[in-house]
Amino acid sequence: MTEYERSRTLPALPEHVFDLAADADQLDTWLPQSLHVHAGDPPAVTVHEDRTDEDVSALLRARPDQMRLEWGTRDHGGYTGWLQIAGIGSGASEVTVHLSFFDAGHDPGEQAVCAALDSSLRRLEEQVRLRVDNVAG
Repeated sequence: MTEYERSRTLPALPEHVFDLAADADQLDTWLPQSLHVHAGDPPAVTVHEDRTDEDVSALLRARPDQMRLEWGTRDHGGYTGWLQIAGIGSGASEVTVHLSFFDAGHDPGEQAVCAALDSSLRRLEEQVRLRVDNVAG
């Protein structure tokens, strides 16, 4: 099993970050640009991976009471992941995303995964800033 984890501080309350991150209609705005989630009958979703040009059956669960999202492949145990949001005071949040690959065939490698995680956290921050700025403005 291979695991990767990245964190980023975002300038918003954890509830605001979670509301955006957990919105199934907004996932494509912050996930890696090579992944596209199509909500089915929650928690069932289909994830299209541009890298492999395949659709993968997956599960996505939002746990608002824990400020946490959890996901993973449904038909085979290829990978799982979670995103955890924690308030750190002064209206800011720390967002941590973690991926575990159980099947080497699903793991695109450390450099690609870390770049995708960093990009996703950056894109999530951009979406959060847009939402907070629109509410404030």
